[in-house]
Amino acid sequence: MAPDRVDVRDVSVIVLAAGSGNRFGKPKQFLELTPGIRLVDAALETAMSVTDNVILVLPAGHVWEGRPVSVSVIGGKTRLDSVAAGLSALQRDQEVVVIHDSAHPLARKQTFLDVIGAIRNGADAAVPLLPVSDVIKREDDDGHLTTIGRDRCGLAQVPMGFSTVLLMAAHIERDFDEACIWEESMLVERAGGAVVAVQGSSMNVHVVTQGDLELARTIAKARAEGEIEPLPDRGPQ
Repeated sequence: MAPDRVDVRDVSVIVLAAGSGNRFGKPKQFLELTPGIRLVDAALETAMSVTDNVILVLPAGHVWEGRPVSVSVIGGKTRLDSVAAGLSALQRDQEVVVIHDSAHPLARKQTFLDVIGAIRNGADAAVPLLPVSDVIKREDDDGHLTTIGRDRCGLAQVPMGFSTVLLMAAHIERDFDEACIWEESMLVERAGGAVVAVQGSSMNVHVVTQGDLELARTIAKARAEGEIEPLPDRGPQ
């Protein structure tokens, strides 16, 4: 069983909150999840329940006035640039780094512990995977569909865990079209690292649209009122 608290001497969490929030008209990470608690606050609270060593990546011009963090840095134009900014603030003795995102405010503490445990067991990267229940199809430029299927397919979630050395090396060596890289585990894949899955959850909502935000608010309220089983599920099988 994973410990309730990791060794803060060799594990850091980077919480990404540098997005512009174009879909919402303002940065979505500063919208309320529950009264008085913003998406970024919820993400930080869970990260800090695991380790004290938390790095927060913010938009340019933003001054952090929330819960104290180890350090806050300004993000870049892209997600990869923001991750690189967070990595630059890591202490040198950090063997494991977890990348989280304020757009996933409902991620569970156990998921953090699972990805950290996977790295300590030898993986180079660990990704929470939510199995899909519907068949996945890809549409080409002409509108024609190709069936991918659903067996062994899943949705990648955060937090993701990484070997710090390998992730930093992959960032330094990136010399390809960044538009084709959606998140950090793809960097590790391209570097030939071992990327493994841990249990994902359908409750770990990714807030992209207003509908996602309302769903996250409903789940957060139900959790607070004890209406939802506290353990994460495995999602559709």
